[in-house]
Amino acid sequence: MSTAGRAAPAHLGALYPFLYAQPAPTVDAFTAELVVSTAGKLREAALLRAQVLTEQGEALAACARSLAVALDTGGRLFAFGNGGSATDAQACADLFAAPPHGYGAPSLAAYALSADVAVLSALANDVGVEAVFARQVAAHARPGDVAVGFSTSGNSPNLVAAFDRARRCGMVTVGFSGGGGGRLAEPGAVDHLFVVRSPSVHRIQEAQTTACHVLWELTVAELCGADGRPSAAQGVLADDRNTGAACAGR
Repeated sequence: MSTAGRAAPAHLGALYPFLYAQPAPTVDAFTAELVVSTAGKLREAALLRAQVLTEQGEALAACARSLAVALDTGGRLFAFGNGGSATDAQACADLFAAPPHGYGAPSLAAYALSADVAVLSALANDVGVEAVFARQVAAHARPGDVAVGFSTSGNSPNLVAAFDRARRCGMVTVGFSGGGGGRLAEPGAVDHLFVVRSPSVHRIQEAQTTACHVLWELTVAELCGADGRPSAAQGVLADDRNTGAACAGR
């Protein structure tokens, strides 16, 4: 279909001027447009982060207390998600297991269920994509562990299945979602849910990353106490007994 004479969408006309009748904008005009667009996105991201922390700050603190109790008594954290949310899950696990230098935070037993390509592809091929996280939870988890799932919609079937298995295993369940929360917002779906109310996948993931960092900082504060010294949780990483068989048959 010819585009001659048609008005170009702002974001396409500049990138593909040969498709449209109007001349391409000058470099200065294009740069100015990019600056305005970038500034607008930064403002939106900052406002959304502030909104999440203001509206859900108390819930984050309550969740941190639950995580501190779980991790301080031998619990382990398992994080999972799909696509970009898989990367967020890995970042979450890394934050707990290998905290930034200078924080004085303990290294805690934390793992990303989205990290092992061999396990993921085997489960997806032999069982189905819906089971890639739930099967790992059944294999590794024990009562008192923590399950953290990331989703921009809250409707991913494999996350819902993983949380269902986690509940039956007696795990503390923590969900990060977007939009209206999706299926993760249903009663009893998870113990702690943090919803970024935005239609933009990009803004949702940015705010979820911030909320996860805040959750980690609050958890570390609960674990270390006022004197800043780690409690027994610092030894959790070495105490990594695999007693997940108790959950596998439930």
